[in-house]
Amino acid sequence: MNVNFEKIDNVNAKLTISFVEEDYKSDVKKNLNEIGLKRPIKGFRPGHVPAGMLQKLFGAEVLANVIDRKVGQELSKYIYDNKVPVLGEPMLNEQTKVDLKTQKEFEFIFDLGLAPEFELTLDKTVKVPYYNIEVTDEMVANQDKSFRQRFGKQVAGEVAVEDSLLRGSLTELNEDGTDKEDGIKVEKTVISPQYLKDDDEKNKFVGAKVNDNVVYNPNKAVAGNVTELGALFNIDKEQADVKSDFRFQVSEILVSQDAELGQELYDNALGKDQAKTEEEYLAKVKEMLEAQLKNDSNYRFSIDAEAALRKQVGELELPEEFLKRFLKAQNPDEADKVDENFAHTKEQLQWQLIKEKVVKQFALKVEVEDKMRLARYFAAQQFAQYGMSNLPDDVIDNYAHKLLEDERYSQEITNRAMDDKIYAQIQNAVSLTKKKVSVEKFNKLFENK
Repeated sequence: MNVNFEKIDNVNAKLTISFVEEDYKSDVKKNLNEIGLKRPIKGFRPGHVPAGMLQKLFGAEVLANVIDRKVGQELSKYIYDNKVPVLGEPMLNEQTKVDLKTQKEFEFIFDLGLAPEFELTLDKTVKVPYYNIEVTDEMVANQDKSFRQRFGKQVAGEVAVEDSLLRGSLTELNEDGTDKEDGIKVEKTVISPQYLKDDDEKNKFVGAKVNDNVVYNPNKAVAGNVTELGALFNIDKEQADVKSDFRFQVSEILVSQDAELGQELYDNALGKDQAKTEEEYLAKVKEMLEAQLKNDSNYRFSIDAEAALRKQVGELELPEEFLKRFLKAQNPDEADKVDENFAHTKEQLQWQLIKEKVVKQFALKVEVEDKMRLARYFAAQQFAQYGMSNLPDDVIDNYAHKLLEDERYSQEITNRAMDDKIYAQIQNAVSLTKKKVSVEKFNKLFENK
């Protein structure tokens, strides 16, 4: 067996694997014998099938499997042992012609795309801006207002506003405004004007008082959504496409009342016993906002760091024709879009190569605790979407473990954890040009980008 590596240029190579009969003959014989022992063949006991018959029945299949396996093993071994920096996967060259029926010797030629060689300097001579976003008193006040509204309660009110809840009864009306005999009647239902889709219908409820009668059109109010109408009328949606006006008699009005400053609010907003006084509460709110904005600052840093390293490295040479061929083979249904999207693909691949250089240079590894930390974060984020915050650690941990057990999320979490390590390492290695900015100025950094 012979393996020959030929570098064509900086980013393209050929790998030739040659076989003579002695390289595979014993493996073919061994596999045929195993078939004779295991596979039932009419007229013969296991282990007593003549070699000639086994060859006739299974020879071509076995030879193909043996050759395929040996080619794959030698290809992988050479690339691994010689640390060949392959991009994509080796592809069989069009010159390779194989006829298992007539050939005894085989030659397989593979085209290889190679990663370019380049240098990357990552030390204090590299300068990257880092924007610290200022947390103002107004931002703290707005967050406090948001917490008060979020953890407030519904209390009895005298006059309805847009976000009120109105309880009452519904009666279907004739065109002349009289009650419709045998029409739809609902004794107890709830309406919140803020969720109505038609402004004219919504405004009919604003300003209503207890015992008032509000005449409105439910069909217009929900833009003809029969599912919502069915729930409102307590009937099947198939019968709910009713276009009549209805009279809603108000029996109770509930309005939102903001939460008062105090231990209940502090615990709900920040977690149990995180603050005991108003001063501690507002200080914690400010810390929370600073932590949130720190994520934004780090995200901006990742953009600026990428730009700085790309500029340092310059345009990386890539095996473009090989990569296009590889991408078309991987996604034949999208083959016509490969050329169209290649500029973006090329840009992504160049940045991936720079990141891999950072990983290698600093021997970065994703540990179990890195993945668990990120899984906990994702778990908390998902619960927060449903208004569930400050959950016990064991609840978060259990859900985090489930995310890591799910292949869809596990790889994403691993990739994200490695990216976090890469950017943290870059941030630690380079010189940060720190700048304190307002939220408004920070947001302008993203305009027209």
